[in-house]
Amino acid sequence: MLALVAAGSIVFPGLFLASRQTLKLLMGWSEGDAVVVSARLVSSLQAVMASSAGCIIASSCKDVMEDRHWLTDAYILFATPYFAYDIYAMFLCYWHKMQVKGHQEEGHGGSMRAAVLGYLRREVLMVLHHVFMVAFCFPASLLWRQGKGDYFQGVLFLAELSTPSVCLGKVLIQYNKQHTLLHKVNGVMMMITFFSCRVLLFPYLYYAYSRYASIPLYMVPLVAPWQCNLGAALLWPLQIYWFTLICRGALRQSRRHSNAPPEILKDNNLIDRH
Repeated sequence: MLALVAAGSIVFPGLFLASRQTLKLLMGWSEGDAVVVSARLVSSLQAVMASSAGCIIASSCKDVMEDRHWLTDAYILFATPYFAYDIYAMFLCYWHKMQVKGHQEEGHGGSMRAAVLGYLRREVLMVLHHVFMVAFCFPASLLWRQGKGDYFQGVLFLAELSTPSVCLGKVLIQYNKQHTLLHKVNGVMMMITFFSCRVLLFPYLYYAYSRYASIPLYMVPLVAPWQCNLGAALLWPLQIYWFTLICRGALRQSRRHSNAPPEILKDNNLIDRH
C-alpha cells in the first residue's frame, strides 16, 4: 500500500521535472513555457493512465457490486498523490503567468505571499476539488466501500477522458493557436468528452445501480451509502458549472471574427485534468 503511494509521489513530480528540464535544455524554452507545458503533459499522462485503468476495470466487472479487480485499489493508491502534486504544479503555472504579465516584481518581499493569495482566489474551486479528492474520495474509495463496487470506481476513472483535450486547448491558447483547425476540432472533442464523461457520469452511476438492484431510479439515493450521495452532491454541480463555462466560452468564440483571444478555457481557469 505505502509502496504505491510512494511510487505516485515520485512518478508525477519526477515526470514534471524531467519534462521541464528536457524542454529547457533540448528545445531552448523559457522556464515559464516549460513549466506550463510540462504541467499539462503530466495531467494528460495521468488522465490516460486513469482512463485506461477505468476501461480495464469496468469491462472486467460483470457484477457491478461484487466483482473485484486488483487494479482498482492499486490505481487509487498510486494516483492520490497526483492531486497534491497538481495543486503545486498549478501554482507554478500561475506564478509564471503573473510574471509574464508583469504582476510580480523581482525582489519584492511580499510577491510570493501575494502570488499564493491570488492563486487561491483564482483557483479556489480547483484547489477545493483536489483537496476533496484526497481528503474524502480517497478513504471513500479505498476503505468505506469495503471492497464493493469496483465497476463504479472504474467508471469514475473514465471522467479523466476529457483532460487531454482540456490541456491541449490551454497549450494552443498559450501559443496563440486558437484560430487553427486543430483548436476548433479539439474544442469540439473537449465539449463531447466533458459532457459524456463528467456531466452524465453521476446520473449514469445511479442508473446503473438502479438496474442492478431492480429499483426505480428515484429510490437509489435513499438506499445508496451517504458517502456516495455526498460525493455526487458536491462533485456533480461542479462539473455542470464548468461545462456551462465551456459552452459559454464556445458561444462567445463563435460570435467573434476578430483576433481577440477566445474564452473557451479562460473563464475561471477551467480545469485541468484531472
